Amino acid sequence: MDFLAGCLGGAAGVLVGHPFDTVKVRLQVQSVDKPLYRGTYHCFQSIIRQESMFGLYKGIGSPMMGLTFINAIVFGVQGNTMRMLGEDTPLNQFLAGAAAGAIQCVICCPMELAKTRMQMQGTGEKKSSSRKVYKNSLDCLARIYQREGVRGVNRGMVTTLIRETPGFGVYFLAYDLLTRSLGCEPEDPYMIPKLLFAGGMSGIASWLSTYPVDVIKSRLQADGVGGKYQYSSIMDCTRKSIQREGWRVFTRGLTSTLLRAFPVNAATFATVTLFLLYVRSDEAPKDCETAPHHAPLQQQAQPSSL
Repeated sequence: MDFLAGCLGGAAGVLVGHPFDTVKVRLQVQSVDKPLYRGTYHCFQSIIRQESMFGLYKGIGSPMMGLTFINAIVFGVQGNTMRMLGEDTPLNQFLAGAAAGAIQCVICCPMELAKTRMQMQGTGEKKSSSRKVYKNSLDCLARIYQREGVRGVNRGMVTTLIRETPGFGVYFLAYDLLTRSLGCEPEDPYMIPKLLFAGGMSGIASWLSTYPVDVIKSRLQADGVGGKYQYSSIMDCTRKSIQREGWRVFTRGLTSTLLRAFPVNAATFATVTLFLLYVRSDEAPKDCETAPHHAPLQQQAQPSSL
Protein backbone atom coordinates (compact mmCIF):
# COMPACT_ATOMS: atom_id res chain seq x y z
CA MET A 1 0.00 0.00 0.00
CA ASP A 2 2.91 2.33 0.73
CA PHE A 3 4.28 1.59 -2.72
CA LEU A 4 0.96 2.46 -4.41
CA ALA A 5 0.69 5.66 -2.36
CA GLY A 6 4.21 6.59 -3.36
CA CYS A 7 3.51 6.00 -7.03
CA LEU A 8 0.39 8.18 -6.89
CA GLY A 9 2.30 10.89 -5.05
CA GLY A 10 5.17 10.73 -7.51
CA ALA A 11 2.77 10.96 -10.46
CA ALA A 12 1.16 14.04 -8.94
CA GLY A 13 4.61 15.56 -8.51
CA VAL A 14 5.50 14.89 -12.15
CA LEU A 15 2.27 16.49 -13.41
CA VAL A 16 2.81 19.61 -11.32
CA GLY A 17 6.54 19.97 -11.87
CA HIS A 18 7.18 18.89 -15.47
CA PRO A 19 6.52 22.31 -17.07
CA PHE A 20 9.15 23.84 -14.77
CA ASP A 21 11.55 21.03 -15.67
CA THR A 22 11.07 21.70 -19.38
CA VAL A 23 11.91 25.37 -18.84
CA LYS A 24 14.95 24.42 -16.75
CA VAL A 25 16.34 22.14 -19.47
CA ARG A 26 15.74 24.70 -22.24
CA LEU A 27 17.57 27.39 -20.26
CA GLN A 28 20.43 25.07 -19.31
CA VAL A 29 21.27 23.97 -22.86
CA GLN A 30 20.44 27.00 -25.00
CA SER A 31 23.24 28.60 -27.00
CA VAL A 32 25.00 31.50 -25.30
CA ASP A 33 25.70 33.10 -28.69
CA LYS A 34 22.10 32.97 -29.90
CA PRO A 35 19.91 32.58 -26.81
CA LEU A 36 16.24 31.97 -27.48
CA TYR A 37 15.08 32.90 -23.98
CA ARG A 38 15.86 35.89 -21.76
CA GLY A 39 14.82 34.21 -18.54
CA THR A 40 12.37 31.87 -16.83
CA TYR A 41 9.19 33.84 -17.53
CA HIS A 42 10.16 34.57 -21.12
CA CYS A 43 10.90 30.87 -21.66
CA PHE A 44 7.47 29.89 -20.31
CA GLN A 45 5.83 32.53 -22.48
CA SER A 46 7.72 31.54 -25.63
CA ILE A 47 7.01 27.82 -25.30
CA ILE A 48 3.28 28.39 -24.79
CA ARG A 49 3.10 30.86 -27.69
CA GLN A 50 5.13 28.78 -30.16
CA GLU A 51 4.38 25.21 -29.10
CA SER A 52 1.11 25.58 -27.13
CA MET A 53 0.59 24.51 -23.52
CA PHE A 54 1.46 20.94 -24.51
CA GLY A 55 4.99 22.10 -25.28
CA LEU A 56 5.59 22.40 -21.54
CA TYR A 57 4.76 18.72 -21.16
CA LYS A 58 7.12 17.39 -23.81
CA GLY A 59 8.92 14.29 -22.57
CA ILE A 60 6.53 13.66 -19.69
CA GLY A 61 6.01 10.06 -20.80
CA SER A 62 9.54 9.10 -19.80
CA PRO A 63 9.37 10.13 -16.11
CA MET A 64 5.86 8.71 -15.86
CA MET A 65 6.99 5.35 -17.24
CA GLY A 66 10.11 5.21 -15.09
CA LEU A 67 8.28 6.25 -11.94
CA THR A 68 7.20 2.78 -10.82
CA PHE A 69 10.63 1.23 -11.30
CA ILE A 70 12.45 4.11 -9.62
CA ASN A 71 10.09 4.07 -6.64
CA ALA A 72 10.48 0.31 -6.25
CA ILE A 73 14.27 0.67 -6.20
CA VAL A 74 14.26 3.65 -3.84
CA PHE A 75 11.81 2.05 -1.40
CA GLY A 76 13.63 -1.27 -1.33
CA VAL A 77 17.16 0.09 -1.04
CA GLN A 78 16.39 2.84 1.47
CA GLY A 79 14.29 0.58 3.70
CA ASN A 80 16.78 -2.29 3.65
CA THR A 81 19.71 0.05 4.24
CA MET A 82 18.00 1.61 7.25
CA ARG A 83 17.29 -1.86 8.66
CA MET A 84 20.92 -2.86 8.13
CA LEU A 85 22.18 0.30 9.81
CA GLY A 86 19.79 -0.34 12.68
CA GLU A 87 19.46 3.11 14.24
CA ASP A 88 17.32 5.95 12.85
CA THR A 89 19.80 8.84 12.96
CA PRO A 90 20.38 11.78 10.58
CA LEU A 91 23.65 10.24 9.39
CA ASN A 92 21.99 6.91 8.64
CA GLN A 93 19.21 8.72 6.79
CA PHE A 94 21.88 10.38 4.64
CA LEU A 95 23.66 7.08 3.98
CA ALA A 96 20.43 5.20 3.18
CA GLY A 97 19.29 7.98 0.86
CA ALA A 98 22.65 8.08 -0.89
CA ALA A 99 22.55 4.32 -1.44
CA ALA A 100 19.04 4.55 -2.88
CA GLY A 101 20.03 7.45 -5.11
CA ALA A 102 23.05 5.63 -6.49
CA ILE A 103 21.26 2.39 -7.36
CA GLN A 104 18.19 3.98 -8.97
CA CYS A 105 20.45 5.70 -11.51
CA VAL A 106 20.17 2.55 -13.63
CA ILE A 107 16.59 3.57 -14.47
CA CYS A 108 16.89 7.31 -13.88
CA CYS A 109 19.64 8.02 -16.43
CA PRO A 110 17.97 6.55 -19.56
CA MET A 111 14.65 8.03 -18.43
CA GLU A 112 16.12 11.52 -18.13
CA LEU A 113 17.98 11.14 -21.42
CA ALA A 114 14.69 10.48 -23.23
CA LYS A 115 13.00 13.29 -21.31
CA THR A 116 15.72 15.78 -22.22
CA ARG A 117 15.73 14.82 -25.91
CA MET A 118 11.93 15.07 -26.06
CA GLN A 119 11.98 18.44 -24.29
CA MET A 120 14.53 19.80 -26.78
CA GLN A 121 12.53 18.59 -29.78
CA GLY A 122 11.08 21.48 -31.77
CA THR A 123 12.78 24.17 -29.68
CA GLY A 124 11.89 27.60 -31.03
CA GLU A 125 9.64 26.19 -33.77
CA LYS A 126 5.94 26.75 -34.15
CA LYS A 127 3.84 23.70 -33.48
CA SER A 128 2.47 23.58 -37.03
CA SER A 129 5.93 23.56 -38.64
CA SER A 130 7.80 21.50 -36.05
CA ARG A 131 9.31 18.24 -37.32
CA LYS A 132 9.14 15.40 -34.83
CA VAL A 133 12.27 13.27 -34.69
CA TYR A 134 10.89 11.11 -31.88
CA LYS A 135 7.28 9.97 -31.60
CA ASN A 136 7.49 9.27 -27.87
CA SER A 137 9.95 8.45 -25.10
CA LEU A 138 10.26 4.76 -26.02
CA ASP A 139 10.83 5.61 -29.66
CA CYS A 140 13.48 8.10 -28.55
CA LEU A 141 15.40 5.48 -26.55
CA ALA A 142 15.03 2.91 -29.35
CA ARG A 143 16.48 5.32 -31.93
CA ILE A 144 19.36 6.27 -29.65
CA TYR A 145 20.10 2.58 -29.06
CA GLN A 146 20.09 1.87 -32.81
CA ARG A 147 22.59 4.67 -33.45
CA GLU A 148 24.81 4.54 -30.37
CA GLY A 149 24.13 1.25 -28.61
CA VAL A 150 24.02 0.73 -24.83
CA ARG A 151 26.56 3.49 -24.25
CA GLY A 152 24.31 6.00 -26.00
CA VAL A 153 21.28 5.05 -23.91
CA ASN A 154 23.36 5.57 -20.76
CA ARG A 155 24.79 8.92 -21.83
CA GLY A 156 25.22 11.07 -18.71
CA MET A 157 25.32 8.09 -16.32
CA VAL A 158 28.39 9.32 -14.42
CA THR A 159 26.97 12.82 -13.91
CA THR A 160 23.61 11.32 -12.92
CA LEU A 161 25.40 9.19 -10.33
CA ILE A 162 27.34 12.20 -9.02
CA ARG A 163 24.12 14.19 -8.75
CA GLU A 164 21.77 11.54 -7.36
CA THR A 165 23.99 9.99 -4.69
CA PRO A 166 24.61 13.11 -2.56
CA GLY A 167 21.29 14.61 -3.70
CA PHE A 168 19.22 11.84 -2.16
CA GLY A 169 21.46 11.86 0.91
CA VAL A 170 20.97 15.59 1.46
CA TYR A 171 17.24 15.24 0.92
CA PHE A 172 16.76 12.51 3.53
CA LEU A 173 19.06 14.28 5.97
CA ALA A 174 17.25 17.61 5.58
CA TYR A 175 13.84 15.96 5.84
CA ASP A 176 14.82 14.07 8.96
CA LEU A 177 16.19 17.19 10.65
CA LEU A 178 13.14 19.26 9.70
CA THR A 179 10.57 16.72 10.88
CA ARG A 180 12.44 16.35 14.17
CA SER A 181 12.60 20.11 14.73
CA LEU A 182 8.97 20.70 13.68
CA GLY A 183 7.71 17.99 16.04
CA CYS A 184 5.47 16.05 13.69
CA GLU A 185 3.02 14.29 16.03
CA PRO A 186 0.00 12.28 14.83
CA GLU A 187 -2.44 14.29 17.00
CA ASP A 188 -1.07 17.58 15.67
CA PRO A 189 -3.73 19.25 13.47
CA TYR A 190 -0.90 20.81 11.47
CA MET A 191 0.90 17.52 10.81
CA ILE A 192 0.21 17.52 7.05
CA PRO A 193 1.31 21.15 6.50
CA LYS A 194 4.47 20.37 8.45
CA LEU A 195 5.16 17.32 6.25
CA LEU A 196 4.56 19.39 3.13
CA PHE A 197 6.86 22.15 4.36
CA ALA A 198 9.57 19.68 5.36
CA GLY A 199 9.41 17.89 2.02
CA GLY A 200 9.40 21.08 -0.02
CA MET A 201 12.31 22.67 1.81
CA SER A 202 14.27 19.42 1.71
CA GLY A 203 13.80 19.25 -2.04
CA ILE A 204 15.10 22.80 -2.39
CA ALA A 205 18.12 22.00 -0.22
CA SER A 206 18.87 18.92 -2.28
CA TRP A 207 18.71 20.78 -5.59
CA LEU A 208 20.98 23.54 -4.31
CA SER A 209 23.56 20.99 -3.22
CA THR A 210 23.90 19.32 -6.64
CA TYR A 211 22.60 21.83 -9.20
CA PRO A 212 25.93 22.54 -10.97
CA VAL A 213 26.23 18.81 -11.75
CA ASP A 214 22.70 18.83 -13.15
CA VAL A 215 23.65 21.58 -15.61
CA ILE A 216 26.52 19.47 -16.97
CA LYS A 217 24.30 16.37 -17.08
CA SER A 218 21.65 18.17 -19.11
CA ARG A 219 24.24 19.48 -21.56
CA LEU A 220 25.78 16.07 -22.06
CA GLN A 221 22.41 14.41 -22.58
CA ALA A 222 21.25 17.12 -25.00
CA ASP A 223 24.54 16.98 -26.89
CA GLY A 224 24.13 15.40 -30.31
CA VAL A 225 20.60 16.68 -30.94
CA GLY A 226 20.64 17.57 -34.63
CA GLY A 227 23.68 15.35 -35.23
CA LYS A 228 26.25 17.80 -33.88
CA TYR A 229 28.38 16.87 -30.87
CA GLN A 230 30.20 19.52 -28.83
CA TYR A 231 31.55 17.66 -25.82
CA SER A 232 33.85 14.65 -25.56
CA SER A 233 33.67 14.18 -21.78
CA ILE A 234 32.44 15.61 -18.48
CA MET A 235 35.60 17.68 -18.03
CA ASP A 236 35.44 18.90 -21.62
CA CYS A 237 31.84 20.01 -21.15
CA THR A 238 32.68 21.73 -17.85
CA ARG A 239 35.73 23.49 -19.28
CA LYS A 240 33.98 24.72 -22.45
CA SER A 241 30.91 25.86 -20.52
CA ILE A 242 33.00 27.93 -18.08
CA GLN A 243 35.17 29.37 -20.87
CA ARG A 244 32.17 30.52 -22.90
CA GLU A 245 29.76 31.57 -20.16
CA GLY A 246 31.70 31.94 -16.92
CA TRP A 247 30.79 30.47 -13.56
CA ARG A 248 27.22 31.75 -13.88
CA VAL A 249 26.59 28.87 -16.27
CA PHE A 250 26.01 26.71 -13.20
CA THR A 251 22.96 28.77 -12.23
CA ARG A 252 21.20 28.49 -15.60
CA GLY A 253 17.60 27.41 -15.03
CA LEU A 254 17.99 27.54 -11.24
CA THR A 255 15.01 29.85 -10.76
CA SER A 256 12.58 27.49 -12.52
CA THR A 257 14.11 24.56 -10.65
CA LEU A 258 13.53 26.12 -7.24
CA LEU A 259 10.06 27.28 -8.28
CA ARG A 260 9.38 23.68 -9.24
CA ALA A 261 10.93 22.03 -6.19
CA PHE A 262 8.48 23.16 -3.53
CA PRO A 263 5.15 22.58 -5.32
CA VAL A 264 6.34 19.23 -6.67
CA ASN A 265 7.16 18.02 -3.19
CA ALA A 266 3.99 19.58 -1.81
CA ALA A 267 1.85 17.77 -4.40
CA THR A 268 3.73 14.53 -3.76
CA PHE A 269 3.36 14.70 0.00
CA ALA A 270 -0.29 15.76 -0.10
CA THR A 271 -1.18 12.84 -2.37
CA VAL A 272 0.80 10.28 -0.38
CA THR A 273 -0.47 11.55 2.98
CA LEU A 274 -4.15 11.70 2.00
CA PHE A 275 -4.01 8.28 0.38
CA LEU A 276 -2.39 6.68 3.43
CA LEU A 277 -4.81 8.41 5.80
CA TYR A 278 -7.72 7.10 3.72
CA VAL A 279 -6.60 3.45 3.51
CA ARG A 280 -5.27 3.36 7.07
CA SER A 281 -8.02 5.27 8.81
CA ASP A 282 -8.46 2.33 11.21
CA GLU A 283 -4.74 2.18 12.13
CA ALA A 284 -3.05 4.31 14.76
CA PRO A 285 -0.44 6.55 13.11
CA LYS A 286 3.06 6.63 14.48
CA ASP A 287 5.59 9.41 14.81
CA CYS A 288 6.52 10.61 11.32
CA GLU A 289 10.19 10.74 12.15
CA THR A 290 10.64 7.10 13.11
CA ALA A 291 7.67 5.10 11.86
CA PRO A 292 8.53 2.65 9.04
CA HIS A 293 5.22 3.24 7.28
CA HIS A 294 6.14 6.90 6.79
CA ALA A 295 9.15 5.94 4.68
CA PRO A 296 7.25 6.61 1.42
CA LEU A 297 6.59 10.13 2.65
CA GLN A 298 10.33 10.64 3.02
CA GLN A 299 11.28 8.90 -0.16
CA GLN A 300 8.84 10.43 -2.57
CA ALA A 301 9.83 14.06 -2.24
CA GLN A 302 13.11 13.42 -3.97
CA PRO A 303 14.68 16.07 -6.36
CA SER A 304 15.83 14.10 -9.67
CA SER A 305 13.45 11.37 -11.02
CA LEU A 306 10.48 12.58 -9.95
